[in-house]
Amino acid sequence: MSDLELSVAAKDTGQTRRLPAEWLWSAMLPIALVVLLLGFAAVDSRVLSPANLLNIAQQTSYLALFAMAQTVVILTRGFDLALGPTVSMVSVGTALAMAGATASGHDTTTVLLAGLGAGFGLGIACGLFNGVVIALLGVNPFVATLGSYNIAIGVATTLSAGRPVQGVPGTFSQIFYGGNIFGVPAAIAITVAIGIVLQLMLARTVFGRSLYIIGTNPRAAAVAGLPVKRILVLTYVLCSALAALGAIMMTARTGSGEPNLGGSLSLQAIAGAVVGGTSLAGGRGGVGTAVLGALFVTILSNGMNLTRIDGYVQMVVLGAIVIIGVLLDRLRLERRQ
Repeated sequence: MSDLELSVAAKDTGQTRRLPAEWLWSAMLPIALVVLLLGFAAVDSRVLSPANLLNIAQQTSYLALFAMAQTVVILTRGFDLALGPTVSMVSVGTALAMAGATASGHDTTTVLLAGLGAGFGLGIACGLFNGVVIALLGVNPFVATLGSYNIAIGVATTLSAGRPVQGVPGTFSQIFYGGNIFGVPAAIAITVAIGIVLQLMLARTVFGRSLYIIGTNPRAAAVAGLPVKRILVLTYVLCSALAALGAIMMTARTGSGEPNLGGSLSLQAIAGAVVGGTSLAGGRGGVGTAVLGALFVTILSNGMNLTRIDGYVQMVVLGAIVIIGVLLDRLRLERRQ
């Protein structure tokens, strides 16, 4: 990579000094988080209870993983509408593989490996399909992932016959949900570890910096000699692999393969990424923004549940939040020009 490319990447990963106005803009979300939490607590004191705060942390760990998955593709000016159905498909596939291995009399280790292999295999296959269709065939990300959205839903529903898949061993749930790593709940610890690795990848590797360069100016990236198509394919594979990990963790929590597990996760993950500050115009965002955005969406959802706001109204609010996030991103871009 040339010095110009590295300087562009460094700028977009936040390694250069920013103007005071930029720091004030970045402080808006943390302030909003505090106001939101205290506002819901004023309506229902349970919001700040230790049990609920732990619940928020665990819920955020799942959504943060999905928001990070969306972030890596949004950095390249894409997104993955199929993330939610991919989660459902991976959940069903993981449970079926473990149930089958158990019925065949295999030991616990083999059963767990069968489930993990099936889950990650399905996730990577979905990401590879999206990446090939988008990068090599030139299909718009919206159209491509909308198509795979329906394919994944069909596969999940067909494999499960539309019903939860039983047979998930208790050991699996204990490891990925009930267990603790150095005293930290497994889901939170895994997400933190993945976040650290992903942040190092984005900030310190050629592949990670290439995502920012492609998102900032795809044509310039191609002229500079970056293998844009190959990077895009790998980006969608990475996105779906992260989604598969989240699906495996959520399957451990539910104790069964759920064909509807993905639900509205696609929108929630995009909302988390966008609200956190990841730009749909590409080239701007990161792990920190994804985590903050996921925390905002989780607190919002948790508070609305505790205050008994209708689920359909919650969907309206979430959609409005996405629109507001996009508008704020547009204003931020105009301020930088």
